[in-house]
Amino acid sequence: MFHQEIYQGVGQLLKLRDDVGRYRLMDLGCGNARYLAPCLQQFPPALYEGVDLSEAALAEARGYLAGLPDSVVTLTQGDLLEAVEATDKTWDVIFTGFAVHHLMSDDKARFFQAAGRCLAEKGWLILVDVVREENQSREDYLEGYLKCMRDNWIEVPSDQLEEACAHVHDHDYPEYFSTLQEMAAAAGLKASRVVSRYGQHYTLLFARSSLPQI
Repeated sequence: MFHQEIYQGVGQLLKLRDDVGRYRLMDLGCGNARYLAPCLQQFPPALYEGVDLSEAALAEARGYLAGLPDSVVTLTQGDLLEAVEATDKTWDVIFTGFAVHHLMSDDKARFFQAAGRCLAEKGWLILVDVVREENQSREDYLEGYLKCMRDNWIEVPSDQLEEACAHVHDHDYPEYFSTLQEMAAAAGLKASRVVSRYGQHYTLLFARSSLPQI
């Protein structure tokens, strides 16, 4: 899923901030934070809160984030949408990786509204996720994505591969980029950009004000 390339780009984005060492980052659906942790160690935040439903993943995350001071890191077990709607903090960066596409459209709109509410004036929403081509049906997207998985995930045992394919088929609801832009604009995020794309895997940047020069 191009994690190495994607997260190298995420690190380069964080490098562009003028508040490295002082920014506050909320990581929604953080999992074990394996891929984001090196970015944070290189361009450290003043505060990191990771949210995930999996207690086991959060336990692993603490290990991957060990390079950051304990006073910086908070790990919270919970639902990402509920967490961003409930937060009483202002965040400079909200990050989410391969999680928002599990939400239905109404909940995605709620997610953007909540993100827009709690982002700082120069805040960013960095969204790493799968995105459908414009006018592509979910069915056509799934047909192509599942074929790609079965053709390319050759080192994954067949039973695990089919389990992963079933998960994608049942739980993936990617949107068009234009739809995500509309949701973001309605939430007060005035600027958006495709930072990178690897197949259907996009890194998207949304901002309350201007975007950085990349």
